[in-house]
Amino acid sequence: MAVISKFPVVARLRADASHHIIRYKNGQLRQSGRGLVFWFRPDVASIAELPMDDREMTLFVKGRSADFQDVNVQGALGWRVAEPEKLAERIDFTIDLLNGQHVRQPVERIEARLTGLVNQAALDYLAAAPVRELLDAGIEPLRQRLEKTLAAEPALADLGLAIVSVRLNNLAPSSELERALQTPTFEALQQKADEAMFERRALAVDKERAIAENELANKVELAKREKQLISEEAENARNRATGLAEAEKVEAEAEANRIRTVESAKAEAEQAHIAVYRDLPAGVLMGLAARELAGKLDTIEHLNITPDILAAVMREFAAKPVAAIEAK
Repeated sequence: MAVISKFPVVARLRADASHHIIRYKNGQLRQSGRGLVFWFRPDVASIAELPMDDREMTLFVKGRSADFQDVNVQGALGWRVAEPEKLAERIDFTIDLLNGQHVRQPVERIEARLTGLVNQAALDYLAAAPVRELLDAGIEPLRQRLEKTLAAEPALADLGLAIVSVRLNNLAPSSELERALQTPTFEALQQKADEAMFERRALAVDKERAIAENELANKVELAKREKQLISEEAENARNRATGLAEAEKVEAEAEANRIRTVESAKAEAEQAHIAVYRDLPAGVLMGLAARELAGKLDTIEHLNITPDILAAVMREFAAKPVAAIEAK
């Protein structure tokens, strides 16, 4: 904004370098340029100030597609003054010489004209295709369309304006239609998520089954090994029992043989002993028996010899000579 200093008869204007100043005196162009500083008489002067920096305005277009669905477009449009003197002839940029403010609102008028051009081009583009096709194409075709249309617009050249940039950040249907269009996608995504979850569950079940089968196989293998171990232990026990029984049998047979041998020897000795006394007279046998008995007795308190026993003994001695007894 220009800074105006007032004095009693004249005034002084100082403008920034980003603004173009055009001074008229009595309807005639006297000065035109950027960042001017000059003295002037307010009563005979008219001054216009045009911004020369890049300006940006917000875009919002609400249109309908070929299938009569509402579609919203949002973005921004950049513009600048290319020919200030030509623009000053078409748009009033006159400033108040007391405070330096624009008398009208020239920037708003320019943005209104640009908005109309953008709306017309955007509406034509939206109405040429159904909403699904517009959404699938995205914002780039529309941006290129707007950029091309504005670049070729003769009204902008007549105004002395130039388009700097066209940026779009959204092309979307109404909220109701957007939810309706998103439903199949959500359903498909949900179905894929469910399928993935079912696959994970099936995989988990397969893993659990594999683990259970592995545990069962291990148990079966352990049972087989335990059975084999028990069988081997039983076989070893039978072998030990058989060996022990055979050893005991051999030992018993040896003991039996030893006993038979000893008993046979005793029997033979007894037979021999009996054979010695077989032919002895009864009296001699009685005497020997008495001697044997006497050798085993410590004391004899009483001895009874009956006449019959004594007579029988005497007759025996008388019947055989003593020499024959000793020879035997």
